[in-house]
Amino acid sequence: MAEEAVLGFLEKNEEISDSGQFAADRGIDHQELTNIIKRLSGFRFVDAQDIKRERWVLTEEGKTYAAAGSPEMQVFNAIPPPGISLEELQRKLDPSVFKIGCSQAKKNQWVEMGKQLVTRKVDNVEDKVKDLLNRVQDGEAIDPKELDALKRRKLIAPQTWKGYSIRKGPNYAPKRKIFATDLTRDNLLRGDWKDLEFKEYNFSAKGQPIEGGHLHPLLKAGLCEAEIVVRQQFKMIFLQMGFEEMPTNNFVESSFWNFDALFQPQQHPARDSHDTFFLQVPSTTKTLPEDYVERVKGVHESGGYGSRGYATGFLL
Repeated sequence: MAEEAVLGFLEKNEEISDSGQFAADRGIDHQELTNIIKRLSGFRFVDAQDIKRERWVLTEEGKTYAAAGSPEMQVFNAIPPPGISLEELQRKLDPSVFKIGCSQAKKNQWVEMGKQLVTRKVDNVEDKVKDLLNRVQDGEAIDPKELDALKRRKLIAPQTWKGYSIRKGPNYAPKRKIFATDLTRDNLLRGDWKDLEFKEYNFSAKGQPIEGGHLHPLLKAGLCEAEIVVRQQFKMIFLQMGFEEMPTNNFVESSFWNFDALFQPQQHPARDSHDTFFLQVPSTTKTLPEDYVERVKGVHESGGYGSRGYATGFLL
């Protein structure tokens, strides 16, 4: 629908000066129209020029008041003709509405705020704030002073609107021809492939990136002289998983800390995947915290923390 509307309009007119107005006049969603314009521009059916326009839009608070009325109006409507106690009025309204509404209603000379009783000072009032918010929402022109008042109350915010002006492109036609992109088995069986017009290949288009064949991060770091950055990335991953950093200046480490404490099974091929070299002198570590060794031993043999353990003897 949107594509036919654009091409049909340009058949009889020189230009669509404002895509936003064009969409509004025809009941077309502007985002849908934008996608159509980009597609037609890619096929060079149209030439599109960017246009930008600053406008005001309602904040979330502004949208609430545009629908339910301003806080001061809600306060005024909550006060019966005889008046109401301050405590009862506060119970009837949302806390934010009560606070803002009382302040604005008093400022507008709509209500009398006594120590115990709140009463109306006028019989009827007009909710100009709600009317202004609805006018902003409808895109109507608003007096700058009134806009400034809404802005100070953070009920509106500036927004840059982006659209297009459109003219006929070098490949323009009243109707875009749909080219076939695939030759199917049905085309061959029916024989209609002879009458099909196929879309031209774009030999300059980039293919999908290949997932395999990447360098190992440490090799990549060495080539790029950025090993510190890569190590920092790995460090942050482990810290975010809950690990704690240990001193890294121990170039020779005990198998207990390197394997047992990390719950790798003893005498198991799981340890063979690491390039591990064992020393003859010293062949064992000098000191280990006995209480912690017992805890690790218990988890290996009997389990814990959701694990059943390895059910084998733990050797140290």
